[in-house]
This record gives sequence, structure tokens and C-alpha cells, in this order.
Amino acid sequence: MKEPIKFDTVLDTGAEQLGRTYASALLGAASAADTVEAVLDDLRGVVDEALAGNPAFAAALQSPQISAEEKTRVLERVFGEQVHPLLLRFLKVMAQRQRLYYLPAIRRAAENLYDEHLGRVVAEVRTAVPLDDGLRSQIAERLEGVLAKRVRLQEVVDETVLGGLVVRVGDTVFDGSVSGQLTAMARETRRGVARRLLESVDSFASGEIAGA
Repeated sequence: MKEPIKFDTVLDTGAEQLGRTYASALLGAASAADTVEAVLDDLRGVVDEALAGNPAFAAALQSPQISAEEKTRVLERVFGEQVHPLLLRFLKVMAQRQRLYYLPAIRRAAENLYDEHLGRVVAEVRTAVPLDDGLRSQIAERLEGVLAKRVRLQEVVDETVLGGLVVRVGDTVFDGSVSGQLTAMARETRRGVARRLLESVDSFASGEIAGA
């Protein structure tokens, strides 16, 4: 019987520790080449889209039954023209060391390390509808004004958040949602939803904190 393939989780302490080590090395190389943003963008695409969106592909890359050489060839074929050359070299090194299993942890750690470097906080924003670019920028700007820090939004679409948004920063939850308005929500235009979201952000400045 084949050994089942394991996937790392947030609770996998060993994966998180090694992820941080590899992420630090990747960011160091990217910083020296002045390509941190580009490398991080491509890493997000690899992990959040190519792997998360294709479980069979992810399982193949993480399988101990597939040789490092074959994984390297696959990475070249799939990502050779799609990602930054520095990231591609990094992925190939991970393949040679049979460490592609740690890519999700490396992606999380790289984001966290870069946030720390920039003095930036992560704000999880839950909204009933996806944010567009304009609304995303306005919400980030207003949150930065409230928090007095640079902010990176982590967006989650949650249909239970009706007519507003919920923002989590660390252990603190800012609740600007309006519940019990499903019928009214269905009739509202996207512009109306956007107005409500921004009004919810403004309410944070009044100290409307749901929990800590």
C-alpha cells in the first residue's frame, strides 16, 4: 500500500519553522536582486492558484514516489515562462531537496517576514461581495488612517456578512456588519454595497470594537 501524501497545515509546527527558514533565504536573494515584490507575486500564484487549484498536480509535486529530476522537469515546463527566474531556481532547489511539500508554509512565512520588514499589519477583511480595485484601495487607505500603520488586506468573501464588513487585525475584531438584511441586500446595487462598506470602515474610527 502506498503511503498517503501529507499536506502541510497551519498547525504543522515543523513545516512553519522550516517554511520561515526557506522564506528568509528566498527573500534575501530577492532583496539582493531588487525583485521582492515580483517574486512574492509569483509565489502567491504558484501556491494559491497552481497548487491550491490543482490538487492532483500539487500531490504529484509533493509525492516521494516521483523523482526530484522529474519534478524539476515538470517545474520547467509548467512555470518556465510564467514566474520570475529567481523563483524558478528556488523551486528547482526545493524539488532537488524533496521540499516542495513546504511551499504553502514558505508562502505564508514570506508574506509575514515581508510585512515585518515593512512595519505592515495584516487586516483580514470579510465582505459579502468581492472587492473591486477602487474599493480595495479606499478600504486600505481608511484602515491605515484608523490603525496608524501600513496595512495589507487579506480578503475573504463571506455571504453571512450582510451590508458591511468585518475586519480582524491580530486578535481584535472590528465589526461593521449589518445583519438581518438579506432581502434589502438582494435589492441593493453594487454601488450601494460599496457605500455601506466604506461607512463601516469609518465606524471603526469611533472605536466600534466587537471583541479582542
